[in-house]
Amino acid sequence: MEECKICNLYNLEETIAKELLKKYIYPWEVLPNISDYIIELGNKLDKEKYEKKGENIWIAKTAKVAPTAYISGPAIIGENAEIRHCAFIRGKAIVGEGAVVGNSTELKNVILFNKVQVPHYNYVGDSILGYKSHMGAGSITSNVKSDKKLVVVKNGKEQIETGLKKFGAMIGDEVEVGCGSILNPGSVIGKNSNIYPLSSVRGVIPEKSIYKNKNEIVEKN
Repeated sequence: MEECKICNLYNLEETIAKELLKKYIYPWEVLPNISDYIIELGNKLDKEKYEKKGENIWIAKTAKVAPTAYISGPAIIGENAEIRHCAFIRGKAIVGEGAVVGNSTELKNVILFNKVQVPHYNYVGDSILGYKSHMGAGSITSNVKSDKKLVVVKNGKEQIETGLKKFGAMIGDEVEVGCGSILNPGSVIGKNSNIYPLSSVRGVIPEKSIYKNKNEIVEKN
């Protein structure tokens, strides 16, 4: 599945996690290693730019963090990021430069590339969001199957067993996810694609596509 490879989903120059992602072929292979990478990288960050707050939490001095936000480590909050009122960062989270984590948004075991926006009532767990991707209000990643079985990435007749019980969505660069949408476990959204509001997405969505429903996925003009 070429479209699911890291090199075809993401511009690695737009994340502080570049060195981690370079080690793997598929982005979900990164998920079990986010925590250790944050701790390793955090201890090497420029102390002129980042301040360590609490256990294994590094926050850029230019970041804006609301006093009502909750951040648990390990976590890195990048330069000029904005963590808004009542954001809930449960740990194992990298928030990229200029990213926005909004009101009542919850993050867990994630990488947000630079300038990602998850600004309103989003849940993002066990997922990677590419450069400038945006999740509309109330859209979420569902990261555990209802039958609790291991997640399989499916693209037509092709499939890859991930060996992971928790796997939300791999969202490519500059993807727009419409309000109220659910990205089901194992979803992979190709870069520069749009997901219609109130969608329930499964499997692999090609890059430069518009997802209207499971039977109507059209190529962008």
